[in-house]
Amino acid sequence: MGLNPLIKIDAISFGYTQKAVLTDINLSITKGEVVAVLGPNGCGKSTLIKIMLGLLRPDAGRVLLNGKNIRKLDTGYLAQEIAYVPQIHKSSFPYTVLDVVLMGRIPHKTFFFRYSNKDLRIAQNALERLSILHLASRAYTEISGGERQLTLIARALAQGANTFIMDEPAGGLDYGNQLKLLDQIVKLSREGYTFVKATHSPEHALWIANRAVMIKEGKIVADGPCDDVINTENLFHLYNARVNVLKFNDGPFNVCVPQTICGCMDALDHCNLSVLEKSQKVMQCQ
Repeated sequence: MGLNPLIKIDAISFGYTQKAVLTDINLSITKGEVVAVLGPNGCGKSTLIKIMLGLLRPDAGRVLLNGKNIRKLDTGYLAQEIAYVPQIHKSSFPYTVLDVVLMGRIPHKTFFFRYSNKDLRIAQNALERLSILHLASRAYTEISGGERQLTLIARALAQGANTFIMDEPAGGLDYGNQLKLLDQIVKLSREGYTFVKATHSPEHALWIANRAVMIKEGKIVADGPCDDVINTENLFHLYNARVNVLKFNDGPFNVCVPQTICGCMDALDHCNLSVLEKSQKVMQCQ
């Protein structure tokens, strides 16, 4: 790519007891990229994310942030550079949404601290950027899943991090909230923020990511631009599912359409049908 990598994963291997989870993973991520990490359950996506965050120590290899080994970086500094947005986050205490976002300021504080007016302004600005300032006084435990995910992104913004590592952030969200989340990721990426996002949805990768990295059985099996990597052959290899990747009415988005559901579309791959017509065929078979 001709740019110095923001994050470089250098020959990472990791295993639990006698089971290898990741083997010789090499990956470079540049500033401003949106990288989607795809793979079946148990392939090592979440383990890779934990290693990138410094939560797990690899058996071999290293992770570099701006050319420096993250194992040698101060945790406070690392928290100011990289933010983590989990799939599901539940709080047992009814903090307000504003309180949750203010927690992003903790890496900038000493052990005994009080939030300053500056911290409050930063947290409110983060909420406003994501169009959820109206939720500031609501209990975090009482808002929807989509609103919680946006709150966690606001916390990451307040944290001051420019790189967001996300572990299946759309998991458990309804369709509308998934689209709202993707919309915010695109807007922030245009401002120069970097995203590494583990996902089970090839379509989400096609819609918002610059790059797709496919992992199977702890190894990278494909890495490149989404339109090149996310194709019928690779999806079958990754998920053992026969899926066509089609462009909808020559628009900007590709969609994934299964070749068969209970045998009702076995022959459609050879037919000259639009995506809409194929979708209607599926509905007729249900």
